Amino acid sequence: MAEALPTSANKSDDTIVCYAPTMITTNGVWQGDNPLDYSLPLFILQLTMVVVTTRVLVFLFKPFRQPRVISEIMGGVILGPSVLGRNSRFANTLFPLRSVMVLETMANVGLLYFMFLVGVEMDISVIRRTGKKALAIAIAGMVLPFIIGACFSFILHKKDEGMTQGTFILFLGVALSVTAFPVLARILAELKLINTEIGRIALSSALVNDMCAWILLALAIALAENHSTSLASLWVIMSSVAFVAFCVLIVRPIISWMIQRTPEGESFSEFHICIILTGVMISGFITDAIGTHSVFGAFVFGLVIPNGPLGVTLIEKLEDFVSGLLLPLFFAISGLKTDVTSIDSIGTWGFLMLIIFLACAGKIAGTLLVAMYYQMPVHEGFTLGLLMNTKGLVEMIVLNVGRDQKVLDDESFAIMVIVAVIMTGIITPVVTSIYKPARRFIPYKRRTIQRSKPDAELRVLVCIHTPRNVPTIINLLEASNPTKKSPICVYVLHLVELTGRASAMLIVHNTRKSGRPALNRTQAQSDHIINAFENYEQHAGCVSVQPLTAISPYSTMHEDICNLAEDKRVAFIIIPFHKQQTVDGGMEATNPAFRMVNQNVLANAPCSVGILVDRGLNGSTRLAANQVTHHIAVIFFGGPDDREALSYAWRMSDHPETSLTVLRFISGDDDPAEQSHGNPNNPRMLTVETDDSMETQLDEELINDFRTQTTNDESVVYNEKLVNNGEETVAAIRSMDNIHDLFIVGRGQGTISPLTAGLTDWSECPELGAIGDLLASSDFAATVSVLVVQQYIGVGPNEGIGQPDSPGQPDEQFSNMQNMSRRPPPRGQNVFNI
Repeated sequence: MAEALPTSANKSDDTIVCYAPTMITTNGVWQGDNPLDYSLPLFILQLTMVVVTTRVLVFLFKPFRQPRVISEIMGGVILGPSVLGRNSRFANTLFPLRSVMVLETMANVGLLYFMFLVGVEMDISVIRRTGKKALAIAIAGMVLPFIIGACFSFILHKKDEGMTQGTFILFLGVALSVTAFPVLARILAELKLINTEIGRIALSSALVNDMCAWILLALAIALAENHSTSLASLWVIMSSVAFVAFCVLIVRPIISWMIQRTPEGESFSEFHICIILTGVMISGFITDAIGTHSVFGAFVFGLVIPNGPLGVTLIEKLEDFVSGLLLPLFFAISGLKTDVTSIDSIGTWGFLMLIIFLACAGKIAGTLLVAMYYQMPVHEGFTLGLLMNTKGLVEMIVLNVGRDQKVLDDESFAIMVIVAVIMTGIITPVVTSIYKPARRFIPYKRRTIQRSKPDAELRVLVCIHTPRNVPTIINLLEASNPTKKSPICVYVLHLVELTGRASAMLIVHNTRKSGRPALNRTQAQSDHIINAFENYEQHAGCVSVQPLTAISPYSTMHEDICNLAEDKRVAFIIIPFHKQQTVDGGMEATNPAFRMVNQNVLANAPCSVGILVDRGLNGSTRLAANQVTHHIAVIFFGGPDDREALSYAWRMSDHPETSLTVLRFISGDDDPAEQSHGNPNNPRMLTVETDDSMETQLDEELINDFRTQTTNDESVVYNEKLVNNGEETVAAIRSMDNIHDLFIVGRGQGTISPLTAGLTDWSECPELGAIGDLLASSDFAATVSVLVVQQYIGVGPNEGIGQPDSPGQPDEQFSNMQNMSRRPPPRGQNVFNI
């Protein structure tokens, strides 16, 4: 393979490279061949290096919450002539000039399919539905930077290049004014702004902006291809319009016909998928032949594919391979072409800063004007403007095409790439420091079930990972006895992990009410969950359901849950246990991250929390469609968590189809305080002693209250059991009848009881407490659902054990108990009221 005029920096435009057609694969090192002289091994090595570098950078930038695009471009810059490529030996060995063609071709194939996926995911009807505000912000955010770009193009544009001023203006304007929708969605999710008003506006505007950018890009390319004749440009634009029309009028009906031929729920035939994947390349070929970029064809082809199961299938088949392997190649190539050293003079760097500043300022100013017109607060308008500065894929395509068409020289190209990286990079830190959504910290009183008034609405936040959690939770809510007097308001929160895949983002953007089919598996799950709860809401009386979705990394998911609970003034959070029941009755962990979420919620919750160990709660006998008998058991030792468990079970016992058994364990020794704390005369034990007696007093009051009110209720059974140690406790629990289908137990955090001593030593899941862990373990004979309850105890300096509502009213914790006695008399007592 002869390489004429070898250039050290791989820059020269007039290098002649001769290819030997046979040098694809090597004969092997033992034959004396150097694998790097052959194109396939070299390509594999380059791809590996690009992916590894990108992944390492993603890991390094994670603490700074930077989007993946930045790591991908920076990876290319590091491998390119700016950093490692300055060593000519490295450049000539790993990225020799002859390999560029293979690399670029593969990168463009990746880009082609990625743009096809972006098209498939994009829902044009969303653009039709975006409000006037988002539309105005999108347009204002494009016009001003475009004008700034146009002004600068006169300074940057060199007269000797054979292209018109107009084309240059278009390129620079588009490059400065686009907003990257996928990158923005990712940043919003990171900043937890996706469900806020500002997040919704930003996403809608970015979507509109993205579409406009594509149209402008197609125009710019059409004008750039030819240097002299304006007639050719006209032909390019006309044929592009014809291509779009062909896709909409002919291709779309064909694909719709394919979808109709496939029965619902069946997978698409391999033949159909193959046709579509080939169609992507054909579209690319046609648009390339017309004179626009091949990417444009793939994008339009993706757009005409109807949303629904076909889109889901395509995304699942292509997503990881394309965005994980091939797309980083494209960004890396942009980086490889970026030679920071070509920006030689200080003046140019100053100029660079000026462009960055003005383009940012233009977008912010445009957005601010519209925001103020719509009477949004200034800091929100400013934040929106910043968010609209996100750059990503479209920007890179514009720059690459511009460089290939000789619109941009090396220097301008390097400047623009750096501008893109810096603009996107500064957004997260700046927005975090400027925009702190006002945490409306509303002190609300009813943070526990025990404190909730018996005749007021009970607000419950239900967290759901998969549709598998739904049936048991619905049955639990049904058993919680929603009545006209005390309805239940349920906030259903579907927890979705924020991954690198952009498709998960559209779950937010695609408003469910449109009745469209789901875009991806996550959204399909979300739809199932929401439909199940809405169905339940229609059939059950006195229940209102509000579905919500939280998209965030598992490490910060508890913040979403706790903030929502605080905002909605919830009294009780129900979260599923991280293990699921297997077919043989054992328990297996589904996702270790769920456990971390649960532990974080328990530590930070602003109200009471229940962890539900789901082993089915379908009731023992179905009497009618909505009548299910539940046998509930409460194991009571004492302490705030057990009181909360009893209060919840008490509420449930008012349900006509529910029977409740309360088993209270009492220490065989007369003085429990002395038993747990040794010598009572020790002065240091005094405080603990008073706390303890206070707890005991609260326990006694609740139990007495409970017994008084349920004496004549035949569905409630109260038993006391004398035990001396942990072993006897376990034996007593194991000997309970097998008729129960739900155990409600307190987590028992912070209370040291001799009755459970030694049980915690071998517990698998300490977050369930000693008894909860025993009931949830695989070797516990009865496979019963368990709800482990932790009561919210105030943390304020003046808040006592009973957590009075307001400081300085210590008597209130007792009136709190009387509060319980205001609940309506249970069924058995109505006799006395006559």
